[in-house]
Amino acid sequence: MLRRESFSPIQWLLLAVFTVYCLLPLWWVITTMFKDNGQLFSTFGLWFSAPSHLLENVRTLFTRQDGIFSRWLLNSVIYAGATALGSVMVSAMAGYAFSKFDFAAKRGLFTLILATIMVPSTALALPIYLLMQKTGLLNTYWAVILPGLVNPFGLYLMRLFWDAGFPKELMEAARIDGASEQTIFWSLGLPLVRGGLVTVGLFAFVGAWNNFFLPLVVVNSDTLYPLTLGLSVWNQTSASSGQEPIYTVIVLGALISVLPLLIAFLTLGRYWQGGLASGAVKG
Repeated sequence: MLRRESFSPIQWLLLAVFTVYCLLPLWWVITTMFKDNGQLFSTFGLWFSAPSHLLENVRTLFTRQDGIFSRWLLNSVIYAGATALGSVMVSAMAGYAFSKFDFAAKRGLFTLILATIMVPSTALALPIYLLMQKTGLLNTYWAVILPGLVNPFGLYLMRLFWDAGFPKELMEAARIDGASEQTIFWSLGLPLVRGGLVTVGLFAFVGAWNNFFLPLVVVNSDTLYPLTLGLSVWNQTSASSGQEPIYTVIVLGALISVLPLLIAFLTLGRYWQGGLASGAVKG
């Protein structure tokens, strides 16, 4: 660990400037949610103004369109939670298979799966739309959740974690003692790669929570929108329909949408950091 004495005054100054640069947008969001639209454009952007409109903004946020913001918040929790849980399970099982078993075309198949990381999400939008349309899942929760369960990067990480945290010798010893493959995986293996599960789960949760393009393509009912899409629609409709803009309300909604991510990282951060360190050492 670096000690304070190892930094020069210039380095401390650069770190302070960088910290302010990173926190400045957050500070702008905090001050903006206390204003109305008039104050947003007529007052200094980085400080509060009187009178405060925070309570009015909160009331508008949760009552507009019969309180649909709460529904969007619930939708985002469902999308992100289900995607993260499913992605962790699929990645853990697939990573276990690639790490501990030998089968035909193992190396080529793993390379092919990793190559899909290079495919941009926009190129998959039309195939996913057509697939969901053919299966009758279009405009449902499943249309957003199912594509996120396949996570090539998560598979790659879980293979590293299985290689590093669960030696084959331990698996062979469990087999000699009569343990089934299911018992070895669920009861013996998963607890040893807990850091990897949390790491993959956090990545999947954040990706699903911030997902905008996929719901835009496969969902057309506003009651199924996640927060990202719903707030964007509010921003566009309020600016183009001749209604009074609600920019400060949207900023407040954006701040609320970030809170679950902060809670997740603060709660699971120690497992996530340990998992990344384990994967880095093995890699």
